[in-house]
Amino acid sequence: MNRGQAFLLLVIGLVSVLTLLIVAPFLEYVVASLIFAYVLYPIHIRLERRVGGVASAIILIVGTVVAVIVPLAYIVSVFLADLRAIAAGETALDTDAIEVALSEFIDGEFDLELTELLSLAGNQLIQVLFDGYTGVVTFALQAAIGTALMLFLVYYLLQDGPEFIAWATDTVPLPPHVTDDLLSKIDAMTWGVVIGHISVALVQALIAGVGLWVVGIPNVVFWTFVMAVLSLLPLIGAFLVWGPAAGYLFVVGETTAGVLLALYGIFVVSLFDNYARPIVIDQQARLNPAVILVGVVGGVYAIGFTGLFAGPVVIGVLAATLETFRKEYDRI
Repeated sequence: MNRGQAFLLLVIGLVSVLTLLIVAPFLEYVVASLIFAYVLYPIHIRLERRVGGVASAIILIVGTVVAVIVPLAYIVSVFLADLRAIAAGETALDTDAIEVALSEFIDGEFDLELTELLSLAGNQLIQVLFDGYTGVVTFALQAAIGTALMLFLVYYLLQDGPEFIAWATDTVPLPPHVTDDLLSKIDAMTWGVVIGHISVALVQALIAGVGLWVVGIPNVVFWTFVMAVLSLLPLIGAFLVWGPAAGYLFVVGETTAGVLLALYGIFVVSLFDNYARPIVIDQQARLNPAVILVGVVGGVYAIGFTGLFAGPVVIGVLAATLETFRKEYDRI
């Protein structure tokens, strides 16, 4: 390596660090724009043939705002209200009845205060998602700016995405066949994670949340969010919420509601998971659900709500890269 190459590498390293520092405050929105553009691009290709590239991108962005961002903003606001109520000890659950039932079950006095336990969990979740109560206002302001930035990025990614991929392919110092193989693995892994595991988990959580709402379980949006994360675990994920919810209804004397919720969970929520997951998930994206769960939890801790998607995708890209390296270069 000569002095000119060393100097250029040093400049690239320094500028890369500065770029990361500049992007860091809105990293989750940049990641979200990449995910939205990735999901919307196949639709953009078809629509572009009829109305043109600019009109297609604008239509898809408006559709995304109406179908996703506005409902999501409402859900986040309700979730935040529920979370703050739980953190303040206002769970609307009959915790006394639960404590009495547990005391009878263990044949002794139940010392644990459920209200305090739920309040602690709520405060911890606020700390993780919003960096504490003082971060809620900051989050709202950042969300407004970040959403606008995200929509602009989605527009330009839809318009110029192929050129960026072509530039990246030419820039990466790998043989063309290795680059193509790596890109195909990343594509399969990303599609399987985002469209498969994550979308199935979110839909399953929404279906289960409807059941909780119908039978009158309080703080439905909060528990639906919890199920959205737990549903990444096949079979038992959402059950960890709707199962105890059905038991709670039995404990407080609402037997009919408890039976209906249990039947709904078994024959609707669980069956959806059993049939939708293998149908929707691309078989090329062979990631263990435990790995995906680690990616989700770690992603949420690292960059916030968008980490639900970004965490598993990053781990999926790592897996694809390691597999390509093993296949192409591990000859020993």
